[in-house]
This record gives sequence, C-alpha cells and structure tokens, in this order.
Amino acid sequence: MRNNYILSLFILLALLPILLFRDYTPSNELRYLSIVDEALRNGHFLTFTNQGLPYADKPPLYFWLLMFSRWLLGGHYMWFLGLFSLAPALVVMGVMDRWVRGEVSAENRFTGRLMLMSCGLFLGMAIVLRMDMLMSMFIVLALYTFYKMLQEEGSPRRNALLFPLYIFLAVFSKGPVGILVPLLSTVAFLSVTGRIRTVGRYWGWRTWGILLTGCTLWFIGVYWEGGPEYLNNLLFNQTVNRAVNSFHHDEPFYYYFLSVWYSLAPWSLLLIGIIGVGVWRGWVQTELERFFLTTLVTIVVMLSCISSKIAVYLTPAFPFFVYLAVLLLSRFRWNRWLALTIALPATVFVLSTPALLWIGTQPATLFMSQPFFYAAAGLLTLTGLLTLYCLYKKKELNRSINTMVIGLFIAVFVGGWGLPALNSRMGFADLCHKASAVYQEKKAVGYVTFNISRPESMDVFLHQDVKPISVLGLLTNDYRGNLLLLSAKAAAKSSTVRDFINGKENYTVGDYLIVVL
Repeated sequence: MRNNYILSLFILLALLPILLFRDYTPSNELRYLSIVDEALRNGHFLTFTNQGLPYADKPPLYFWLLMFSRWLLGGHYMWFLGLFSLAPALVVMGVMDRWVRGEVSAENRFTGRLMLMSCGLFLGMAIVLRMDMLMSMFIVLALYTFYKMLQEEGSPRRNALLFPLYIFLAVFSKGPVGILVPLLSTVAFLSVTGRIRTVGRYWGWRTWGILLTGCTLWFIGVYWEGGPEYLNNLLFNQTVNRAVNSFHHDEPFYYYFLSVWYSLAPWSLLLIGIIGVGVWRGWVQTELERFFLTTLVTIVVMLSCISSKIAVYLTPAFPFFVYLAVLLLSRFRWNRWLALTIALPATVFVLSTPALLWIGTQPATLFMSQPFFYAAAGLLTLTGLLTLYCLYKKKELNRSINTMVIGLFIAVFVGGWGLPALNSRMGFADLCHKASAVYQEKKAVGYVTFNISRPESMDVFLHQDVKPISVLGLLTNDYRGNLLLLSAKAAAKSSTVRDFINGKENYTVGDYLIVVL
C-alpha cells in the first residue's frame, strides 16, 4: 500500500507541469467548460445546452465535478480539473494491483503499475478533461467487487450494495457502456466457467432494484428540467442510434483491432505478444487469468459491435490488457523475441534527440526548438540507452521496463515546463487573453471569427458569445468596432483576406491574428 502511495506521488509530480501549464483543447475540453458555464447561468444540473442547443451526449456526473470546481475556486483551473481524470487513473492502478496481489510477485506488480500508467492512451486519458477515465474507474471497481463476491471475500452485504452502486456511477459518468461492460463480462465469465445458473446471485433483485431506482430518479429529474424531447434524445438518440447506426465516429468492426497497437504503445508488442503466446500455449489457467481474459475479449468484441468508435472508448480494457500480461509474465524468461518487443520502443527513445534536432530546424515546426524539449529528448535518449543495456547486458526484463517508464516520466516532467511556448498553437487561452486586453483598450463592441474551428467555446475566456463570419461578411461594414480573430494560415492563403487586413491594426498570437475592425 505504501509503495502505491509513493508511486502515485511520483506520477503526480511528473505530470504536474502539464497540469499547471497546458491549455484546454478547443474540441472537447473547452466545450465542456462552456457547457458547464451555460448550465450554471441557466440553473440546470441534469440537462445541458451548448450555445443554447440541447446537449444530451453525456450524463451529468462529470459535469457536476466541473461545476463543483467552478463553484469552489471561482474559475476553471487545469491543475485542479485534471485531477478528475488523474485521480481515477491512480485508483484503477491501485485496485488492479490489489486484485493480483495474491498471484503476482511484488517485482512484477511494480512493473505492472508502471506499464499501466505509461500506456500511451491510458496516460493520455489520465491528463485530459474527459469522463472516460472516471467511467473506467467505476467499471474496474464493479468488476473487482463481482470477483470478491465470486470468491466469497469481504462482507457479502457490503459487496451486494457496492456492485450495483459502482455500475450506476459508471452509467452516470458516461452512459450505457457503464452497465454493458460489467453485465456482459460477468455473464460471459459465468457461462464459460459453467456457473451461469448462479447469475441471479450477482444480477438479482437487489442489483436491478438499485440500478432502476437510480436511473428512474435521474430520468424523472431530466423530464422535469428538460422536458420529453431532451429525455428522448438522452435515452434513444444518444444510445440506440449511436450503437446501431452512428451519426458520429462511425467506423468498421475491425477498428479496435488496428487502434489497439498505438493505444497500448510503447507496450503493444509486449502485452499482445505475452497474451497471445499465453493463450496459444494454454497458460491461462487460474480463475483470475480466465476472468481477465474473458473481460478483455468481451470489452473488445462489444465495442467493435457498436457503430460509434474512437480509440479512447477502449480505455476500460487497458487495465485488463496490462494485468493479464502481468499474471502471465512469471511463465516467461528472457529470450530474444521478448527482448525485441522492449528494444524497439527503447530504440525510438534513443532516436528522440536526433529527431527533435531535425524537427526544430524545419520552418513549420520551429516552435518545437525549446530548451525544455531538448532536455526532455536528451533524457529519453539516455533512458533508451539504459534500457537497452539492462535488456541485453543484464538480461533483466523487469529492470528494463522499469527503467524505461521512470525515465519517460522524468522526461515528461522536464518537457512539461516548455508547454507555455506551445499553448498559443494548441488552444485559445493566449489568443483570448490578448483579445480581451485589446478589447478593453479599443473599447470594441464584440468579437467575430473567421476560419477557426469550434470558436463558440471561446466564451469561457471572453465571457460573451463570438460570431463566426464568412468571407462575404468580412467585406461588409456590418462588424465595424468588433475584433476579428482568425487563422494566420487562412489569411496567408486568401488574397481577399490579406487585402482586407492590409492597413488595419493587428496582433499575432501563435497561429492566430487579432484584427481591429
């Protein structure tokens, strides 16, 4: 337990510069904050709108956390909001570590914790403002509670209450996947182990009663606050339609069989290789190994059958990928093929410095030539060399993996201090802060935008709506007295826009321009 706390603190410190300095992404993060601000202005807590239009895509739990943060701190701060993803990720790590404690050595468990937290997309979901990690935490807790009930561990009454509670909170975080993963995984496991007749012990009247009671109260509140149309949108358009014939993120059945390779990086070859060999040789023998394998397969197949697909939807499967491999790791010894699965990403680390030296000299990526980035690349190169030394000179798999992950987090810590130099290209904060200052100085009357993706969420910073306009709108005098925010690339490509801007007072902020009309 103490080691978990120490490792969690190490990871928190490594990611702290990112939490302190990173700007919000316009596509999702800033939109969520805009939705929260709109809900607080309207006094809504169960139904949400985005620029006045109904937004029934997501349940309210994650938005409640953002609203609580806004109320507590008086504003939106990444260092605090990021904890709503990072803390659940650390809880998942702790739960999975406790789950395998009786079957895995302390050395392999430590390696497992490091691999889970450094899996590319899992680490990404731990630092972005999304509800996927929150849902994954409740799913893992629900499945862990099911397994304790199966093994008759802990208090039966407490487990019988926590099991449906965790499932409801998973649904309340992200939607139907929160119940589908526990339901299908547990039923599938009971079926393959010949215990399907005991399903009522776990999915009996108490479980369904708690789930139905929670959902009924939620839906009644939605109906009262948003009316029948919003409830219909929540229950059908955002669930059934997305599952069967998605209007958003529609991908083929095999999508996750391709995306998993980069989602699990840098451990894709290692994890999938260990699991594949373990299954092929019949090494999946213990109850826990069979449960992890069943859960993993069920999640991948279920998500593959749903029409709407993006890589992050696979987040609940990542802990089972990593820890099934950890359970099987003791059956493997050092060999050149296993070493190669670690050597390849280690070699990529070694090449970080020469790669950045080249990238930093290219006209389109000169902004990457930051001292902190060069220092981080140097650390990655050194980490890669040390990993290869441990791997081939010492022939120690665990030490090689541990070295690689610890070096990665140290490099992330150092590189994170250079993020302010990229923020003007990643998000809208720098642009809007400069625009606000110009707005006050010039006594402007409003904001308009041209050729900027998702500009409506700028209202989080500007505290008023912005109006996207077309080229024709630029050529009129209808927006005199406004500030025009536009993409510098759009201005460079269009002679009409260049001629319009010529002679007008303007300011450059990263990839954007501010023009006084």
